[in-house]
Amino acid sequence: MKPNKHLTCLFDRLIEDKTMHPTHISLYFSLFQYWNINRYQNPISITREEMMLISKIGSRATYHKCMRELNDKGYIKYEPTFNPYKGSSVQLLNFSQGDNIEV
Repeated sequence: MKPNKHLTCLFDRLIEDKTMHPTHISLYFSLFQYWNINRYQNPISITREEMMLISKIGSRATYHKCMRELNDKGYIKYEPTFNPYKGSSVQLLNFSQGDNIEV
């Protein structure tokens, strides 16, 4: 996986997708940073609190809406957990090889 190519393809996709707003983009880049720290291994484990803090999203409702929409639009694969001791699972998808291809 080449991060620069991934980001170029992501920006191309975001330009075309009129439904993505700054909160979606902020959350996606927070997820991307976690993915980068984990050396691009899928899936990554996240917590809502950490993602909200990093992405500067102040509302749980907004966070959940953005995660659901990123998942539904094929930017990520999100598997929430309802266990407070276990993080949710997120896979980032590879846009450089076409939509909905796992990296």
